[in-house]
Amino acid sequence: MYSLKKLFLFLILIVITLSLSAQSKELLTDYEKSGYKETPRYAETVAYCKKLESASKWIKYNSFGISPQLRELPLLIVDKKGNFTPEAVRKSGNLVLLIQACIHPGEPEGKDAGFTLIRDIISKPKMAELLNHITVLFIPVLNVDGHERFGKYNRINQNGPIEMGWRTTANNLNMNRDFVKADAKETREWLKLYNEWLPEFFIDCHTTDGADYQYVITYGLEINGNCNEALSKWQKNVYLSQITPMMAKSNNPIFPYVMFRNWHDPRSGLRSGATPPMLSQGYTIARNRPGLLIETHMLKDYKTRVEGTYKMIENTMRILDVEYKNLQKLIAEADNNCASDDFRKKAFALNFRNSMTDSIMVDYLGVEYTVEKSDLTGGDWFKYDNTKPVTFKLPLFNKVFVTDSAMLPKAYIIGPEWAEVIERFKLHAIKTEVISEPKTIKVQTYRFKNMKWAETSYEGRQQLINFDVENIETERTYPAGSVIVPMNQANARIIACLLEPKANGSLLQWGFFNAVFEQKEYSESYVMETMARQMMLENPELKKEFELKKSNEADFNNNQQKIINWFYSKSPYWDKNLNMYPVGRIF
Repeated sequence: MYSLKKLFLFLILIVITLSLSAQSKELLTDYEKSGYKETPRYAETVAYCKKLESASKWIKYNSFGISPQLRELPLLIVDKKGNFTPEAVRKSGNLVLLIQACIHPGEPEGKDAGFTLIRDIISKPKMAELLNHITVLFIPVLNVDGHERFGKYNRINQNGPIEMGWRTTANNLNMNRDFVKADAKETREWLKLYNEWLPEFFIDCHTTDGADYQYVITYGLEINGNCNEALSKWQKNVYLSQITPMMAKSNNPIFPYVMFRNWHDPRSGLRSGATPPMLSQGYTIARNRPGLLIETHMLKDYKTRVEGTYKMIENTMRILDVEYKNLQKLIAEADNNCASDDFRKKAFALNFRNSMTDSIMVDYLGVEYTVEKSDLTGGDWFKYDNTKPVTFKLPLFNKVFVTDSAMLPKAYIIGPEWAEVIERFKLHAIKTEVISEPKTIKVQTYRFKNMKWAETSYEGRQQLINFDVENIETERTYPAGSVIVPMNQANARIIACLLEPKANGSLLQWGFFNAVFEQKEYSESYVMETMARQMMLENPELKKEFELKKSNEADFNNNQQKIINWFYSKSPYWDKNLNMYPVGRIF
């Protein structure tokens, strides 16, 4: 009887194994069917999403928005318990992992790696363990319109797939520069999804350019001072300490995403720093949630890159499945800290720069290369030989120092006329209060000097790239409808990133306030010639200042319009709001 029971169980096991094997074959991806050389188009991608949904009760297909060219933004929700809403998942205790691919559709490894991984999770019992405590949100294509600008010649530096999408949206915006300003419709849809789910961990899949080396995967992770200290320690001491040997064991050694001190030249040394919030993992860490940037090496063949991405995501899930409660606890503490008075007791770092004097020596798995002077361009011509791997001993400049900081106020306030800015508060899920009647408030704000704008537009905006600030205390009357932004909330970091002018990629720097720098009233010479002389008679110090300015500034001397305007600026008729920041800081 016992032997019959064992035989029966064995037969059941065989049937299950054969069934799962058949399902796995049934769910071959377009990438696999092509011999690992192609990535599917948008329609095929959506069709495969729906095929996965039909194959498993663990999978739900949703659209989380519509693109400018009216394509659905596809989303797969993967949960072993069949929980497909944020409320149900939170109640279950699961950690939420958001994986996105094709923000740059010319770099599609994440799409094909994600599809094969999800397929394996639902068809292989051992892989199903990855969902024990994790709910996966998978965006196979984020930039759907750019994805359909499909062709063979979209990535000149890249080894496959045969065809791929284009880097930017239909509006020619690079979404991975858009997370703060949120100009792209796709970014706004992404922010709604992010705010709804608030995933504890985020993975953004890319392909890198730059040089030749041995690594299939380099990674970005925010551990350089621009985040909550406990989250930084967790990323270094828990996540990186585990993922690094796990990837090495799978023959996929990883290395931090770095730049060379001199472009293309590894021997010049390596540098890495803090990522600003306009980039994906810089944004999520400003929301107190770790973000992992996966950068596959463009010169490796496509299959190798997809498999490397697969292993990086799989191993990350194995770590998160154990660490889910700990990470959730650290994130909750970071959110609570941002909402506390303690967060504002020390200066908040707004900007970072690499130290180019403080480094550590590291082993870097590169390849031999030579440098020749080009007879075509006159520049350095780097010639890499990937048949000759070499381990370089190189300095890594990964220490950063703060270049700009600010003491944060209890709240910010802005008038209702700045609707474009107020809209950004809503997009970033920032809590605000609207005043119902005019209010006169003592505020601290900034006056700007020595402004310099970029010569060309960048991501659809004319950026303010350099300026000096002067702190000003004043009383302002704000009309009804003005918006107060209190800082005692979890989003305090992102508020500071948006509204502190010196923050890397602030709304001021993106040009949201460019109108305040425009002089709108001018004086005529027939009025100011007389008034200027009277002003100097009444104020001898003004005359001295004028003579000094003439002697020190050649472009000012003998320039009637500049001289007239200078005297006008010293008169009571001058616009006191010119070059003044319209955002008030309440202490």
